[in-house]
Amino acid sequence: MLRHSKFLKCSSVTELERLCASLIKTNANQDSFLMNQFISACSTFSRIDYAVLAFTQMENPNVFVYNARIRCFVHCGYPIEALETYVDMLKVKVFPTSYTFSSVIKACTSLSSLGFGEAVHGHIWKYGLDSHVFVQTALINFYSNLCRIGESRRVFDEMPERDAFAMTTMISAHVRVGDMSCARILFEEMPERNIATWNTMLDGYSRLGNVESAELLFTQMPTRDIISWTTMITCYSQNKKFREALAVFQEMTMNGINPDEVTMTTVISACAHLGALDLGKEIHIFVMQNGFDLDVYIGSALVDMYAKCGSLDTSLLVFFKLQNKNLFCWNSIIEGLAVHGYADEALMMFSKMDEEKIKPNGVTFISVLSACTHAGLVEEGRRRFTSMTSKYSISPEVEHYGCMVDLLSKAGLLEDALELIRNMKLKPNSVIWGALLGGCKIYRNVEIARVAVNELIELEPNNSGYYNLFVNMYAEVNRWGEVAKIRATMKELGVEKKCPGSSWIEMGRTVHQFAASDKAHRASGEIYLLLAELDGQLKLAGYIPEIRSF
Repeated sequence: MLRHSKFLKCSSVTELERLCASLIKTNANQDSFLMNQFISACSTFSRIDYAVLAFTQMENPNVFVYNARIRCFVHCGYPIEALETYVDMLKVKVFPTSYTFSSVIKACTSLSSLGFGEAVHGHIWKYGLDSHVFVQTALINFYSNLCRIGESRRVFDEMPERDAFAMTTMISAHVRVGDMSCARILFEEMPERNIATWNTMLDGYSRLGNVESAELLFTQMPTRDIISWTTMITCYSQNKKFREALAVFQEMTMNGINPDEVTMTTVISACAHLGALDLGKEIHIFVMQNGFDLDVYIGSALVDMYAKCGSLDTSLLVFFKLQNKNLFCWNSIIEGLAVHGYADEALMMFSKMDEEKIKPNGVTFISVLSACTHAGLVEEGRRRFTSMTSKYSISPEVEHYGCMVDLLSKAGLLEDALELIRNMKLKPNSVIWGALLGGCKIYRNVEIARVAVNELIELEPNNSGYYNLFVNMYAEVNRWGEVAKIRATMKELGVEKKCPGSSWIEMGRTVHQFAASDKAHRASGEIYLLLAELDGQLKLAGYIPEIRSF
């Protein structure tokens, strides 16, 4: 005789098949309790076929069997079939329970079916199950996934009782639409906060780029799990605070928290942006020693990191060792080759990617067009730009036009570049006009430069770089009257260089940042003394500084 314990102890598909045969052989397939257990076991092994077979042989399945079938369909990724089962259940007048609705609502959520979900909501009221916390919580999540925050809040406000999970779900709903004010109010009202609630708030601030609030919340957390640490690392990284991201990662490992693939991908990316090759190598070793799979995410991050840090050979080595390569991996290596000036190799890699039936995206073509720019391959660049729409059905974005304008401008085809800008379907931004201005500087074309500068002044009136570049051009052709006029205009408008560029250098696993005239570094005195000494030695050696560009 079959017992329900056999289903609970079922540990393999083979054993499940034996149980299915026993059900039929002993005529136990009419026992609702055993069928409920069997279908639940099928769900564990994602064997929906066995569950359907067993269910269809029952003459009068009760609500528990229907619930098991609906739950099995939802768990195995068949939401439509789950809803069809629910409809069939109503047709034969088997009345649903609260457990029915928790699964049915999940199916509606998977399908983003507002109409069916609202109908189910009505059924919940009809059958008097609107006071069940987990059913109402599922409804809050359903409406939230459809960005119907008003309906989510209405369900929440009407709940007679709320547990921590319900409150966290409502907080998550506010976070999803970026309403951190309401999320914070609910957060403060919670009598007890679990780690999921803290992580939800942390993620909300991170998504909005509110680093300060995220930092404060992170320091206040009573406990932190892998999600907490990874969210904070991601927050710093997405807001270009890469050194802080690496510092949090080091603190995380010191606290004995084992990172996951998402953490490692983010940390490797931070190393890439900082150019921290030595630290990146250490993290690569950490990845290998801790048994991480070199999947497409970690793999593409490593390829990108080594390329950005100047170690192109290692980047290629990692790329070719990857067993599986997705679009991100190909984009990373094509960009790496392009940035290092290996235009032909980048284009060959693109062709190989095409042969592998990997469809490129807009990011791929930015790298391809950049490669053409570095090598001065004008006609190749034109051909690739045209193929975006004709062959791959990719609409050019501002970045692609920027690459083409840069390519044409550096090749001296300034009229062509200007014509391309004027025929753009998109509004040109400062990067595009700046690329044209850069070409004008190279070829001393003051007239087209004036057009570019006028547009740039409209777009970025306080950017001193464009004014200074224009001043240099007039100075090079000895038009000092124009130089004086522009400088007077700059002084009148109060335009000055407010945000100097900065650079990094990695020494002893520490990244040091420097900016022009910066004295924030603790060794700045020694640095400036050494620079003065080097300047003196250069002058003694007969070096004459270039004074045309400043």
